Amino acid sequence: MLSLEIRNDAQARVQSLLDRLTESGAERGLQVAAYLNGELVIDATSGVADAATGREVTPDTLFLAFSASKGVTATAIHLMVEEAGLSYDDRIAKFWPQFAANGKGDVTLRQVLSHSAGIPQMPGWITPESLGDWDRICEAIASYAPLWTPGTQSGYHAMTFGWILGEVLRRVDGRLLGHFVQEEIAAPLGLERLYFGVPAERDGEVAILESGPIRKKAMSVDALILKAIPIAVTPSPKVYNRPDVRQASIPAAGGVMTARALAKMYASLIGEVDGVRLFTPERMAAATALQFDALDPVLDETIPKALGYFLGTSGSPMSERRRAFGHPGAGGSIGFADPETGFAFALLKNRLIWESHTSPQTALQVAQEARAALGLA
Repeated sequence: MLSLEIRNDAQARVQSLLDRLTESGAERGLQVAAYLNGELVIDATSGVADAATGREVTPDTLFLAFSASKGVTATAIHLMVEEAGLSYDDRIAKFWPQFAANGKGDVTLRQVLSHSAGIPQMPGWITPESLGDWDRICEAIASYAPLWTPGTQSGYHAMTFGWILGEVLRRVDGRLLGHFVQEEIAAPLGLERLYFGVPAERDGEVAILESGPIRKKAMSVDALILKAIPIAVTPSPKVYNRPDVRQASIPAAGGVMTARALAKMYASLIGEVDGVRLFTPERMAAATALQFDALDPVLDETIPKALGYFLGTSGSPMSERRRAFGHPGAGGSIGFADPETGFAFALLKNRLIWESHTSPQTALQVAQEARAALGLA
């Protein structure tokens, strides 16, 4: 049990940093939560959720998590594997026969979770309006030929990751991903604000996105990332401030949640939280084992990857420890856990800053401040 003095100091230090970031204009709205050994020790917010109205960020404000959603989707898949007695080396086509088309018959769950299946490309016809057309998108992905030999390299499946895994879950379990997450993750943990497809009655509680600076190098017109994330559906205010997009189930990029919910989920993967532990130690070890650690041809960065999670590396908010695991999201959001220290952390935000996937600077600053205040290395 953390002493009240240390907890109060950590809360105050993180709150002060968040306030400096929003008051300086570096950020618009921020929401942070951290758990240590199953205990909520930091719960801080700053700034506004909607610059036009002045609506302030509260701990209950909903945020688009973008690819930080992948950590939730991956967790759901690991729970499905456990419950259904599957293997990560089961072929996708075993559950989804149409997926075998054009040389994908031997693509496995492991390869999709590790972004090595070779099919990051999205349909050329994709639009914001069609992001909610689950069946049409899955039919298109199932028809594609791999861009590289599956299993030979890991290239970020920015959007297809979610539909492939979500369709497997639907065929194996019978539930849609959003329903599975509600019943198998949110309900046991008492999470009321964790969605894939925000309910219409809560759509007005979502933070409004705005564009921030671009800190990444320019992409060529034939870059793989533009196949993985077509310009028409890029993670931008224009696309993701639309109610129809927020209410669609987009498993790799469209989760809507609070930092509390995301941090608590990660805390439950590495230990008990309120008597609930989602992963056994054995499942956690399997899910977070290193699969690839090489240059990602889609992101053009070297990223250590496990099964659906990124791993700690130099410059990462997760720390350099390879046992730390989680996932960042476009614009700078992140959720992660570190089993060596018992620390779980989430930061969500509405000012989208384009920078390195491995080193989002606001998340790095805040996570480092939180660890230092809590006496963690």
